[in-house]
Amino acid sequence: MDNAFYLCLFTVSLTAISTAVAHNITDILSPFPEYSQFNDYLTKTKLDGEINSRQTITILVLNNAAMSALAGKHPLSVIKSALSLHVLLDYYDNSKLHKISDGTTLSTTLLQTTGNAPGKLGFVNITDLKGGKVGFGSAVPGSPIDSFYSKSVKQFPFNLSVIEVNPPIMSSAILNAPAPSANDVNITAVLEKAGCKTFVSLILSTGVIKVYQTAVDKGLTLFAPSDEAFKAPGVPDLSKLTNAELVSLLQYHALASYTPMGSLKTTKHPISTLATNGAGKYDLSVSTAGDSVTLVSGVDSSRVAGTVIDSTPLCIFTVDNVLLPTELFGKSPSPAPVPGPVTSPSPAPATPSPAPESAKAPSPFFSPPAPPMPTPAGGPADGPGSDSESSTSEKSAGVVEAPALLKVLARVCASVIVSLFLS
Repeated sequence: MDNAFYLCLFTVSLTAISTAVAHNITDILSPFPEYSQFNDYLTKTKLDGEINSRQTITILVLNNAAMSALAGKHPLSVIKSALSLHVLLDYYDNSKLHKISDGTTLSTTLLQTTGNAPGKLGFVNITDLKGGKVGFGSAVPGSPIDSFYSKSVKQFPFNLSVIEVNPPIMSSAILNAPAPSANDVNITAVLEKAGCKTFVSLILSTGVIKVYQTAVDKGLTLFAPSDEAFKAPGVPDLSKLTNAELVSLLQYHALASYTPMGSLKTTKHPISTLATNGAGKYDLSVSTAGDSVTLVSGVDSSRVAGTVIDSTPLCIFTVDNVLLPTELFGKSPSPAPVPGPVTSPSPAPATPSPAPESAKAPSPFFSPPAPPMPTPAGGPADGPGSDSESSTSEKSAGVVEAPALLKVLARVCASVIVSLFLS
């Protein structure tokens, strides 16, 4: 009976997971025309993917007038950094903003995760100015608190919150940064420094580096195998490939678009590569587990090990394995059966032994689930009070149901419980 009890708890846990939701920020903002420019730039800068891959986040949205003032004076790279400063990696709603301990706090932003924010540049100062006023400013010492909370827009407690601020949070270090040119990046030098010298040698000898350089202006993402990846067991002898096949293999390690990590995490369908053509698909699938991203070719798979450079419109990642397309190397072979021990043949018995009575299989044992974790400070106790709109239904705009596989697992567990009680 204890086993059945634990199975019940396990099933309930799976069911809870299966109803978990993910948010799509562009869908959430689409009903609000006053934020259409902000929403458009989230897509252009690929920040929408970064936001959608996070579970706890607050977007400080700018209205069209404020967004026009920012976008009209700066290149896309600066706009991306500025908007990254408006994405807090914590949950804030109307209620929590007016309950800040000691009246002021620093919040980490998406800009801090890029590795391109020295000092306090990737943090925002939030200060309760009393009288119903809350101010925001760059956490860089000496920066003014000159952006203010306007209103609450949309909440999904305690995962995602959208609140309007005005004017934009500014930092001279971001606004005055020189606009990087993709043509200024020495791709081979960057790759060699990242430990991808074998890959560099191949793209130089085949001339594929020129293909990369031509594509980079419109957007390019590279998956560069490390030197160790080429030495790993099971890697085919690349010297047996024709030059055309080797070129296809190297182009298979690149996408003709700027696709940062956040966009990879939210990719649901196969993605085309530079090798994609009419003769073969040469596409990749993406599998995500937490913060880990794996690329699947059909023959093998490889973890995205790290980010070498992420600067619009160029993104370079290192990968643990050489990606092998099925168009060149076929499907992944099935493992050979393990041979049993060799024994001398024994004579057949004169009379067959009676078949033993079938024994009833013991009930499987499941460990009880871990106890629930305590709610961190600033959790539901700081729930929204006077927020203008809050989510109360999983069918709200911008909500996507979790994968159906978890629901199937829940049904299987339920079937197991029924069979235990009937046995």
